[in-house]
Amino acid sequence: MRILVAWADDSSPNLGVRALGQGSVDLLRQAWPDAEFVYMNYRRRPDAIPWGNHRSLVRERLTGRKGMMRWLADFDLVWDTRSGDSFADIYGLRRHGTMSLVHEFAVQAGTPVVLAPQTLGPFRTARGRLLARRSLHRSRLVFARDPISAEAATALGRAPDAVTSDLVFGLRQPSSEAGLDVLLNVSGLLWHSDAHGDASTYRTAVREVIDGLLADGRAVTLLPHVLHADNPDDDLPTSRELHAAYDGRVGLRIPRDLDDARSAIGAAQLVIGARMHACLNALSTGTPTVAMAYSRKFAPLMDAIGWPHVVQLAETDGIGAAVLRHARLDGLRAKAVAAQQQGQQQLLPLLERLGAL
Repeated sequence: MRILVAWADDSSPNLGVRALGQGSVDLLRQAWPDAEFVYMNYRRRPDAIPWGNHRSLVRERLTGRKGMMRWLADFDLVWDTRSGDSFADIYGLRRHGTMSLVHEFAVQAGTPVVLAPQTLGPFRTARGRLLARRSLHRSRLVFARDPISAEAATALGRAPDAVTSDLVFGLRQPSSEAGLDVLLNVSGLLWHSDAHGDASTYRTAVREVIDGLLADGRAVTLLPHVLHADNPDDDLPTSRELHAAYDGRVGLRIPRDLDDARSAIGAAQLVIGARMHACLNALSTGTPTVAMAYSRKFAPLMDAIGWPHVVQLAETDGIGAAVLRHARLDGLRAKAVAAQQQGQQQLLPLLERLGAL
């Protein structure tokens, strides 16, 4: 059994993408213990698939010079993660189109394609909806990781085979280490770019959260969740900037890899983050979290596992104060363990469907 895990891997600087990759492997091994896995992602490009632009993909489909169709046909299954949140056109039609074309050509090569648990939508353009409808109807199985995504797929004529939770809940539990108090994940993307909201508002809110936590006597440690990536998505420069600005009053914990990050997160008292998988890594280890949500992908997924501690950046007045109100609540640990168990339970229907496949 050879499985292609598409749009996730085990070496991305984005630890959320690594969580999708490793979570996919850990979960699929429960169905196929002896399976061989191959990753395909932007930093793990196979020579056979020239996705520099749409024309190069279509040209290869017509000429076959690089052997794309033979390469895709050599797999028994394509597990299409779309990086968790890229089955949408909000990140641009180029990304949505590239992923959709690879999906289509895999189907044409005769390989079953499964849309792994992910956010489905939103789609703001006619072309985006057309591409999504095609991929949904060409998929052997479709899994949505939240009810709103299920509604988006159903509206395009293909109801999901199951509504699950995120693949992070399929990850093995991390090793323990000495615990920190509050881990704060600050998104470099939101800090520098207005693409997902006003950056200055986000920067102000982060400083208000840090100041409020320090005034409460909490120990705050910055935790980047996107490591060195040579683009504004990188959390490291922002974390280092804040660490320097607070002159030793705020710590900095730079994880070596996903396992190291999950060990730190699993041992913390609380995680506050704007990267969704920093928050999901927390809940998947039973650690409480407060999510600073910049898109609709956060709340539906967390609501479905019974976790309401989400602050919507675009809809909340007094963001910093709202985050602090959640952080000061009692009883968060027990609720986080319950959410962890709920997330794990919601993956079971996926394994049943894969068994039938």
